[in-house]
Amino acid sequence: MKATKRLLGLVLLVGIAAAPEEPSGYRTDEYLAPTPSTLHGATVLGTDQAHDLWEKRQAIFIDVLPRPPRPAGLPASTIWRPKPRLDVPGSIWLPDTGYGALAPVMEAYFERGLEGVTAGDRGRLIVFYCKAECWMSWNAAKRALALGYPRVAWYPDGMDGWVARGLPTEAREPVPRPGMTE
Repeated sequence: MKATKRLLGLVLLVGIAAAPEEPSGYRTDEYLAPTPSTLHGATVLGTDQAHDLWEKRQAIFIDVLPRPPRPAGLPASTIWRPKPRLDVPGSIWLPDTGYGALAPVMEAYFERGLEGVTAGDRGRLIVFYCKAECWMSWNAAKRALALGYPRVAWYPDGMDGWVARGLPTEAREPVPRPGMTE
């Protein structure tokens, strides 16, 4: 029993030590990698907290995971359907807005998406997520803070944590973005 507790303590210490420090800017590469445990100016949520906010309808949930592109070389006559994205029920999906650098057209898409989902009320709580250990939701939450949204939360476990807990999901289509085609 003591050996098990020591091993668990060591695993926890290693896990804590593995979390990178919060950078001053956006992450621009290796998006699927360990994330910091903080995001200055935002609230970091665990699955129980995210579920509680969702259940009480106290927050807007935004998924920022990229949508897979149509496979290169697929003949134009071939029908292609991307794998359905399962999301937190009632959320919106703003794909490709979690990259570290966005083209101006994508910055405008992100801003319009936030404006639309909040109906112009910047005081609404917004929760950003994607997958576990994915910097894209961290970047998007940081970007929302930079745009002046004061109530931003980051759910770093994303859909991986949500699904692992057996919480409800629903299929989601992305908010159409510039250049998005079937």
